[in-house]
Amino acid sequence: MAKAFASQGDMSEKKISFTEVGEGLYAFTAEGDPNSGVIIGDDSVMIVEAQATPRLANKVIECVRSVTDKPISHVVLTHYHAVRVLGASAFGAQNIIMSDTARAMVVERGQEDWDSEFQRFPRLFEGHESIPGLTWPTTTFSDSMTVYLGNRRVDIKHLGRAHTAGDAVIHVPDQNVMFTGDIVEYHSACYCGDGHFGDWGKTLDNIKAYDVDAIAPGRGDALVGKDMVNAAIENTRDFVESTYRPAAKVAARGGSLKEAWDAVREACDPKFKDYAIYEHCLPFNVARAYDEARGIDTPRIWTAQRDLDMWDALQS
Repeated sequence: MAKAFASQGDMSEKKISFTEVGEGLYAFTAEGDPNSGVIIGDDSVMIVEAQATPRLANKVIECVRSVTDKPISHVVLTHYHAVRVLGASAFGAQNIIMSDTARAMVVERGQEDWDSEFQRFPRLFEGHESIPGLTWPTTTFSDSMTVYLGNRRVDIKHLGRAHTAGDAVIHVPDQNVMFTGDIVEYHSACYCGDGHFGDWGKTLDNIKAYDVDAIAPGRGDALVGKDMVNAAIENTRDFVESTYRPAAKVAARGGSLKEAWDAVREACDPKFKDYAIYEHCLPFNVARAYDEARGIDTPRIWTAQRDLDMWDALQS
């Protein structure tokens, strides 16, 4: 292999922020690393996203304990990716929630995704020995479900395919705040390697229709205020479209994956090259955009070997 993935060389610790995005609602962020959310109810706490390992999950728990001593009763996982789910055991929650589709993807490709991401993100998987195995939900839903944390209502919904086929968002109506997972990012590259480019914009429209007052995105800073929320949604849309369009043009004329890579770089580097994890995401994003443009609706499963083969093809 010509050179390592960008993420393999990223070993510096990130600064953690714990930002209140509504009354009793918090975003745990870390300079482009995977975010988590915290929803404090009357008697217990819901966590959104479990981090990659119990070691990282304990950093979220430390922040939770700085604001409440209520027990953690629920963990909601917006999708199946290893960096989002494998820390779930640390929370000791009785209820772990995913969409039906996300659970099916754990069955289909959960181990392969773990092996692939473990290779790509050595820093995030420090302490991986404490991961007890794949994370399985105790509860799933098809289109939507509601959880009551005492009087606090939490709506969990599938608003369409985007980052994966099974993405969930979490809306807290009393504060009009949403936790979007990786459907929305802020000054962080979108990882599109398992995405659905053709649907992503419509799913963003569905989120935008809620006219929320704040969003805890999948990566990047908390988004507080409608102006910041809308700017992040439109910036995410631009990132996704700017990645897909050049790759689709290359695919339409029968061009190669390497040609798609060059075309996407030309379109995206000027706008997004300073975004967190941009260089890491780009090869996977181009490969998926090229596949979708050629009519492959279901993303192919990433394996540790497929990662290396793809990267070698792009470096040749």
